[in-house]
Amino acid sequence: DGPKAVEGALEVPGALVEVFATPAATERYAALAGTAQESGVAWTLVDDRALASLSEAVSPAGLVGVCRFLDTDLESVLATAPRLVAVCADVRDPGNAGTVLRCADAAGADAVVLAGSSVDAYNPKTVRASVGSLFHLPVVLAPDAAAAVRALQAAGLQVLAADGAGERDLYDSAPLAGPVAWLFGNEAWGLPAELADLADHRVSIPIHGRAESLNLSTAAALCLYETARTQRRT
Repeated sequence: DGPKAVEGALEVPGALVEVFATPAATERYAALAGTAQESGVAWTLVDDRALASLSEAVSPAGLVGVCRFLDTDLESVLATAPRLVAVCADVRDPGNAGTVLRCADAAGADAVVLAGSSVDAYNPKTVRASVGSLFHLPVVLAPDAAAAVRALQAAGLQVLAADGAGERDLYDSAPLAGPVAWLFGNEAWGLPAELADLADHRVSIPIHGRAESLNLSTAAALCLYETARTQRRT
């Protein structure tokens, strides 16, 4: 829903099936319409009312794309020897999930795993919050979060649980140089104890002011970027 998502989908061959757009949006995003049509994607004109019925946005941008599903399996991701993976366990908020996708993409992560009872990767709010990043890196849907953690460890990744009460400090002693999978928990209650216990380490982000904690997407951005910075220096 919107030009950024449609543009991101166009970058993946075969991902975008059709675009529905108002005449005004077609004129405004003429270059995007031209690229879509050159790629063989149908560009169908609709009126404002029809477009509004397709969009969940309060103020629709005027174009909505229909895409095929893009998720992959964890085995395929592990076969590429990933060095940085973000795992969202029971993350229910679509805005947070989409923002983690965007942060992982920006940090150069190799994949994002939506594990357990996490929000649907194709929730319109998740797609919108990813600002096209859903189409830039592999996304895995893993109903069994514990099995996903064990598979990552078996493939040689250290699993680090982001935990405010963690025994290791992100900036002082976190083992970030090798292949790492970050485990992020639910917005409200964090990681289940049984899942956090599977991690190789629990890592905290130091808070120097009076804030009680950081929200999920902010914590994920800090962890992913610090890992990317460390890995690029080694």
